[in-house]
Amino acid sequence: MKLYSYYRSSAAYRVRIALALKGLSYDYRPVHLVAGGGEHLQPAYAAINPQKRVPTLELDDGTHLIQSPAILEFLDERYPEPPLLPADPETRAKCRAMAAIIGCDIHPLNNSSTLAYLKGPFGQDPDAVSAWYAHWVHQGFSAIEQLLGETPFAFGEAPGMADLYLVPQVYNARRFKVPLDAFAKIVAIDARCAEIEAFRIAHPDAQPDAV
Repeated sequence: MKLYSYYRSSAAYRVRIALALKGLSYDYRPVHLVAGGGEHLQPAYAAINPQKRVPTLELDDGTHLIQSPAILEFLDERYPEPPLLPADPETRAKCRAMAAIIGCDIHPLNNSSTLAYLKGPFGQDPDAVSAWYAHWVHQGFSAIEQLLGETPFAFGEAPGMADLYLVPQVYNARRFKVPLDAFAKIVAIDARCAEIEAFRIAHPDAQPDAV
């Protein structure tokens, strides 16, 4: 397999964690989202992923899979151990909902293309953009903090789908200096994940394109 990734992309980060947890090897193909105006916008990458985003997972037969939620579901179906989703339907639905708070509500409003549009056509200054970022992180994290139970990870004794979404978003929140003091459960889960080798090797700083 080949993973087209950018080291700071939280969507690609999720997929890297899943691949590491499942012990799957892959060829890392960096796609820089900034250098040269953005390698993801170039025709060569657009031919691989018409949406011009990362990640893209290329299977051994040349099939290209896009969108991290679909890639994660594929990996869990094709390589079921260790599972990323709880066994019972109710908890599985709750896990997917928590992942969606990040993947559907926080991340789209805070990804690089959205922030660039705020800075560009909308002419917002850095302080305004930072306030926008912090607002949506705080709103989503406030809900997640209330939804989390007392288990070591989001839904049990081992990390799963929700944790794969949560850890990259915590990384981004810290990078943008969003205070996390109000989110003790989230911070504790992130710390536990940081002790797991799969999370360490998937960390942005550990990627070959990290600068």
